[in-house]
Amino acid sequence: MNATQRLPALQLLLQASPYPNAPPLNHRCHLAMWRSPVAPPHARTFVVALLFVVANGLLAGLASQATAEDADGNKQVLLVAGNPSHGFGSHEHYAGVRLLADAITSSTDKAAVTVVKRWPTDEQVDAADTIVIYCDGGGRHVAMAHRDQLRKKLAKGCGLVCIHYAVEMVPGEPGDDWVEMLGGHFEVHYSVNPHWVADFKSLPNHPIAAGVEPFKTDDEWYFYMRFSDQGKVTPILAAVAPEDTMRRPDGAHSGNPHVRKSVAAGEKQTVAWAYDRPDGGRSFGFTGGHYHWNWGNDNQRRLMANAILWTAGMDVPKNGFSLGQEKVGVERLLENQDYNPPKNFDQQQVAEKFELTSTGPKKKGQ
Repeated sequence: MNATQRLPALQLLLQASPYPNAPPLNHRCHLAMWRSPVAPPHARTFVVALLFVVANGLLAGLASQATAEDADGNKQVLLVAGNPSHGFGSHEHYAGVRLLADAITSSTDKAAVTVVKRWPTDEQVDAADTIVIYCDGGGRHVAMAHRDQLRKKLAKGCGLVCIHYAVEMVPGEPGDDWVEMLGGHFEVHYSVNPHWVADFKSLPNHPIAAGVEPFKTDDEWYFYMRFSDQGKVTPILAAVAPEDTMRRPDGAHSGNPHVRKSVAAGEKQTVAWAYDRPDGGRSFGFTGGHYHWNWGNDNQRRLMANAILWTAGMDVPKNGFSLGQEKVGVERLLENQDYNPPKNFDQQQVAEKFELTSTGPKKKGQ
């Protein structure tokens, strides 16, 4: 019912006066009647009911207007950053999602991005087409107490993306929930988290890999995930882990007989995956993201932009999303971090190690 349709209805209500012999009433008459000490109780009840109907109509009109304003086809991307964590240059959740937000908004005008620290409001969750979580995992996971809310949201087709430690839940019911919603998770005493250079020599024919060239990065690439046997799990990034990833003794995150056997056999280890869920929604897990500097890698950032928007239900261009024209170098990566650089921070050394652009001062002799 629009505004013009509500006016005749309001007039009918005003004419339905509790005084059958009274002249036609307007809102001023009803207000006066409300204030009158001799007004009968049923008259006051009528006025309360009338005010409720009017207010309800106005709210419905506002909701209808908001829906019309949002019906422009734009996807709503919700990026959730967890608490500060490991110190400068690592697990920079907020700075990381800000970079991903820029990658998305520089690539398309068909997506609106919201960035929040810690868990979002119910309204923000309700509005999202995909929810991206970058936070510490295990018992500190930002979504730990919100899994039921997240499950209900995903049942409506919302996407889910988890980055690095966010792929780890507590064993048991929380871990099972993550397998159900994300397609896989880091299971302690089964999965491992070594630091190594993963060389992705080929990528699958999948929208998430569109425009992404083979690349390699030094990161804390988790592998040997516990994957779902439901839906469709597609490895997106996979590489053979070197033997030295098993140099640590067995432990909750370091090794076990199963993963040692897999590495010794030279099997490819999946470190990022797409998940076509049984409910029709899409999820994506990405185990890299320990070193903040790797967000300066165009291939990694394009992969993430593709994945986020794919989970939101967007079509990924043949060559992937563009990321805009501006390169992300060390200077940009220094922005929005939770911690200040240490006194011995060597910008040029970081640029060289992670193959980044840098306008910082060069070392002597260069």
